[in-house]
Amino acid sequence: MKRILWLLGLLGLSLARGDELSARLIVLANSRQPESVALARFYTEQRDIPETNVIALPLPVEESITWRQFIDEVWRPLQDELYRRGWIEGTASSLLDPFGRRRYAPSGHRISYLVTCRGVPLRIHHDPTLPRLKDGVQILEQFNRNEAAVDAELSLLALGNHEIAGLVGNPLFAQRGPLTLDAAQVVKVTRLDGPTWESARRLVSSALAAERSGLIGRYYLDLRGPHAEGDKWLQTVHRQLEALGFPGDTEETAATLPSEARFDLPVFYFGWYADNLNGPFAKEGFAFPAGAVAVHIHSYSARTLHAPAEGWCGPLVARGVTATVGNVFEPFLEFTHRPSLLLRALSEGRNFGDASYYALPVLSWQAVAVGDPLYRPFKAGLEEQLERVDLLIPELAALVRLRQSNLLALRGQFTEAIGLARAALRSARAAGDVRLEEEVAQRLKKLETPEAPSSPTVLVK
Repeated sequence: MKRILWLLGLLGLSLARGDELSARLIVLANSRQPESVALARFYTEQRDIPETNVIALPLPVEESITWRQFIDEVWRPLQDELYRRGWIEGTASSLLDPFGRRRYAPSGHRISYLVTCRGVPLRIHHDPTLPRLKDGVQILEQFNRNEAAVDAELSLLALGNHEIAGLVGNPLFAQRGPLTLDAAQVVKVTRLDGPTWESARRLVSSALAAERSGLIGRYYLDLRGPHAEGDKWLQTVHRQLEALGFPGDTEETAATLPSEARFDLPVFYFGWYADNLNGPFAKEGFAFPAGAVAVHIHSYSARTLHAPAEGWCGPLVARGVTATVGNVFEPFLEFTHRPSLLLRALSEGRNFGDASYYALPVLSWQAVAVGDPLYRPFKAGLEEQLERVDLLIPELAALVRLRQSNLLALRGQFTEAIGLARAALRSARAAGDVRLEEEVAQRLKKLETPEAPSSPTVLVK
């Protein structure tokens, strides 16, 4: 039966839904930190994951570790345990490779996702004493290094031993058809981590809350950064969010969002390029609504996850974000998560675990995904929200109606769009939200003019 499930997954025919994914999800905790094990147990309870799927190992307690620590205390013990329990299949040897890893010949694995809990080390420092890639390998000098994200290395647990220096192409990147053999071998890893144990737990509870209610809010985009290619990515994200009907605002100067910018109910944020969290995020009392997805592109956005104001990923989690991605060391732009692909996969109904690997070009490098891999932001769709819109508080009801009005207008159904916009305006007035009332009124005025816009062409690649 195990073999059948693996082959189905290889062919892109896996059951791949809810209970079946939870049953095959592995949770890694640090047995040297009781809170890490407690976080793992909390997650298994919330997602109906078998308790036996928790693997608690005596891991280093530091966020940043050496390669020797990683191989001896993380990689080898975890790989041995996964083989022992039958999660990875193949043949084992008592021999070690030049780096100290056991020589395995994997033939497949049954793991839907591997979740690393707070307490599991985050990153591995560069070790100049370890062998570099051979001279015959075509690679730029800046990539012939071995610093890496722990999670990015663990993605290769079932692929056989690989070179430590450099990076490995991700066979799941932008993959939409049946899985190739290499793609089926990748172990998809996300992390429950943050500045506090409570913020790490909230990644789970807010995901569950958002799946029940659906995403209701606005988007905010910071469109200009230091490279034209990244600007193009975010322009595509802008078109995608507009096509999804969400109202929102954009910042189009070289600066990041100013502190005084409107920033209410941000369910989506994408931007760049600052060392540390700033702007409206840093205002006292700011918090994301449940389910929010936020990404700030920066070379070291996840250099630590335990500081509430250093970098971006940790501070975003501290303020209640539900899913984010980042980098532990310099990745170079082309090897970061592609925000447009991440949003595309999520909006198509994929969960965060699948979407983060769909959007990531390389493994064995610097990327980390922070959040519950099972989280599906669009599990509850707009139709469900409209069915219970009268039960929502007026502010949320106005945003649901405004989003539907925007979608109707994109389809050329202007009469229906105007009716929804008028209902949204009544809700905004009932909420007493002046900015929202002005936004809806301006949208209604635009719809009621004879020059109502036609549906645009939306690019998602």
